[in-house]
Amino acid sequence: MPQKQYNVTGMSCEHCAASVREEVSEVPGVSDVVVDVATNSVTVHGTELDDGRLRAAIVEAGYGVTDPVHV
Repeated sequence: MPQKQYNVTGMSCEHCAASVREEVSEVPGVSDVVVDVATNSVTVHGTELDDGRLRAAIVEAGYGVTDPVHV
């Protein structure tokens, strides 16, 4: 299954992770979201993942996002 990984700025706790997870999970095509506060990363699994919508969801949650890390 395709996946994308992003570096997220501003996350510091599990509440932050939950906010990001909730917003990203609502993007069409997303089947799973793994947020790691320790590494400030978000890994998204799904089909036909739209980079712009994923980035916008992270920003909507209140955090910054840097260029995706290709996995």
